[in-house]
Amino acid sequence: MSNLSDIQKKFFINVLLATSFTFSISQSAMTTIYPTLMKHFSVAVSSVQWLTTGFMLVMVLMMPLSPWFLKNVPFKAFLLSLQIIFLFGTLVAITAGNFSLLVIGRLLEGAAVGLLFPSFQSVILSITPEEKRLTQMGLVGLVMGSALAVGPIVSGVILEIFDWQAVFSFFLLILIILFLLSLKFIKNVMPHEPYHFDVISSISLMGLVMLLYALQTMTTKITISLLFIFFVGLLLFGYFVQRQFSIKEPLLDLRVLKNAAFRLGMFLTAGSYIALIVTTVLMPIYFQKILGVNALWSGLMMVPAAISLSILNRRSAEVMKRFGLKTTMLIGSAMILIGFFGLLITCQIKLWLLAIIFAALVESGNAFMMMPAVTYANNALEKDLIPHGTALITTVRQIAGVIGVLIISQVLTLVSKPLQVSMKGMLASFAVSAILAAILLILVLRIKNRGANKLL
Repeated sequence: MSNLSDIQKKFFINVLLATSFTFSISQSAMTTIYPTLMKHFSVAVSSVQWLTTGFMLVMVLMMPLSPWFLKNVPFKAFLLSLQIIFLFGTLVAITAGNFSLLVIGRLLEGAAVGLLFPSFQSVILSITPEEKRLTQMGLVGLVMGSALAVGPIVSGVILEIFDWQAVFSFFLLILIILFLLSLKFIKNVMPHEPYHFDVISSISLMGLVMLLYALQTMTTKITISLLFIFFVGLLLFGYFVQRQFSIKEPLLDLRVLKNAAFRLGMFLTAGSYIALIVTTVLMPIYFQKILGVNALWSGLMMVPAAISLSILNRRSAEVMKRFGLKTTMLIGSAMILIGFFGLLITCQIKLWLLAIIFAALVESGNAFMMMPAVTYANNALEKDLIPHGTALITTVRQIAGVIGVLIISQVLTLVSKPLQVSMKGMLASFAVSAILAAILLILVLRIKNRGANKLL
């Protein structure tokens, strides 16, 4: 493992975070250009959504594989390979003559993103002393949170001036620059500890993709074929989990789940991500369908929440050092609960300012929840298990996001019937969100002060 000087480490982390930021923007940038792509390729909304759904499924499939790559492939070669895969996928998307090629380009991007997201967090945790991890993970939270919010804004601005290919060209240009910087500043910082790649485990991981696909599709319809996919996926994924505990060199070491502090941190991370993703789904619907504003204004109304999340992510480490982990996460979970409860009791007033304030409160609460929970969970592990822990947390977080959106979408649809979206549906959705936030607060109360302080 390379010993980096402070200057080298600074450039190393900045290039790594910039790559992750660019990858993350690409994850959320598509929604703004959906209408343009539907018109250009003459496809329905159910088809165009595969640009995000397919991206997410491939991303989740790749995440559990990241520990193997980190231990078996020199990190510099690994990162450069991911950048090349992403660049190639982006190039395929730019030159796509039909919709299928565009989807293939997005799938390649999703594969690169899925391998990078757990890996870059593992690397930063591994090269950072424990006493400085809070600050670094606050920076990671800033990058991840702000990128998801910035994506639709960036693609919207580009689309106002250029055509849809320019959105992909923007990512292409940025990644070429980052690739050149990586050649100079990225070093092999992870220990080379090769172990066997379990092919059977990687095949059984398809069960997770089948599960998520079935769950997502069930939001619009439930068919016999979907139920078949769901149960086959459940069996395959169950076998994957069982196999990880039974073989000597697991693809994803699930022994981390035996650590109570890690488990709690993982569930807290998942819960805070549900709150974040549900807010980004519900609020544009509320702004457009209930308040009657257009898509551009609904996007702009989410900017204050994104700004507050970005600012507070940088402050979370300071708050934690001053008040301790449990108090910090109590503040975060309380903000999320108050935000959802505020939306529940004020949404009938139809005052956009109140909606913006309470949505910002929910997202701001995440600054004191998500990355502190990740740090708490991983600090409970031995250093060699951190890549496995991070991969598991990232995967569970994505699964939780899918399930959270599924629950809220079903509540909104069922209560709103026969209308597409009604005030009753929004009230029910905010009520369920508030209940989930209350459960999150109860979980935070289970953190033991003495154990938490030991891990910081």
